[in-house]
Amino acid sequence: MTWTEVQHAYPEQWVVMEALESQSDDEQWKVDSVAVLESCADGMAAMNCYRHFHQQYPLREFLFLHTSRSKLQFREHRWMGIPTPIAN
Repeated sequence: MTWTEVQHAYPEQWVVMEALESQSDDEQWKVDSVAVLESCADGMAAMNCYRHFHQQYPLREFLFLHTSRSKLQFREHRWMGIPTPIAN
């Protein structure tokens, strides 16, 4: 589903989703297609549901959002490893 389809199917709700198609460019992660796994009563329930899916399937991309959010686009932070001191 696209984000617009999710917003129409689950208006003003918290949803837990799996990212099926996404892209990264210019430090932005843009999600094009998702599968809705659960709709939740509030943000805390959505976070707990997200945590459950993430623990069971750690290699899959899950996210939870309220459908009032305008876009499925996020700033991406890359972790390059353990920071080391800079030699002088």
